Amino acid sequence: MDSCPLGLETAMGMIIAVFDQYARTDGNRQTLSKAELKTLLEKELPNFLASGKDKNAIDKVFKNLDENGDSQVDFKEFVIFVAALTGCCHKYFEQNAAK
Repeated sequence: MDSCPLGLETAMGMIIAVFDQYARTDGNRQTLSKAELKTLLEKELPNFLASGKDKNAIDKVFKNLDENGDSQVDFKEFVIFVAALTGCCHKYFEQNAAK
């Protein structure tokens, strides 16, 4: 199989680094506030927000991610989001490759 060595390990490290980069801006390195999540999505996933015209998109995403209702998105909640979004992308590309 022609893949880069430790590709998954590298990807996991990058997910952790991205979370940490944005989570630390308000002083609490363990969670993302709504503002931090908004900045992360705007900078790291600009097409995710640009595809919709919903002005309340951030609020909806945040509410869905904040599984325990503590007004913060912790790393576990963030990883679930990344995994779900990755799954959607995989399905989309599989469907388009079949055409």
